[in-house]
Amino acid sequence: MKKFYEDLGAEEGGLAQKARVLSSKLNQRLQVLLDKSTPKPVERWLALAALVFIYFVRVFVLRGFYIVTYGMGIYNLNLLIGFISPQIDPETEGPALPTKSDQEFKPFVRRLPEFKFWRAATKSVLIGFTMTFFPMFDLPVFWPVLLLYWVMLFTVTMKKQIKHMIKHKYVPFSFGKKKYGAAKEGSRPKK
Repeated sequence: MKKFYEDLGAEEGGLAQKARVLSSKLNQRLQVLLDKSTPKPVERWLALAALVFIYFVRVFVLRGFYIVTYGMGIYNLNLLIGFISPQIDPETEGPALPTKSDQEFKPFVRRLPEFKFWRAATKSVLIGFTMTFFPMFDLPVFWPVLLLYWVMLFTVTMKKQIKHMIKHKYVPFSFGKKKYGAAKEGSRPKK
């Protein structure tokens, strides 16, 4: 039995050990790159937009892989819904004590944080791009039907989400720190 495992490279310095070390080093380098990109959201989203553009150019040139694109679109729509949804849904939270909601500050906490949304969307585009190199994923379909169905699904889903936002009075987007009007010279209390 020991011979069997030695043939697989389980001994010290074997092929399996080298593969684990290489995999560990690659994961560490990937994590370093991700850590460096965390404080740069604009650059990350621009890189994702470039990847999506390259993907669509490839699909356009190949004139195929519409099922892969449709699946990627549905997956990214699901990610978007998680990104614009609150972590705690007011409808399923249950009964709460009465409070003065006008006075109370409740920060918007997303169900899917921005970085995880970006990372999952980037993974999906890279996986979809990789799938375009394998002809077995190029199933013959009439793409206008898929596009129409996706647009309809997007519209219905966004309508439902916007109604939810209006009903529970939350806005999933904030554009930096709130700025208040400058204090007038004469209105400051003197010490």
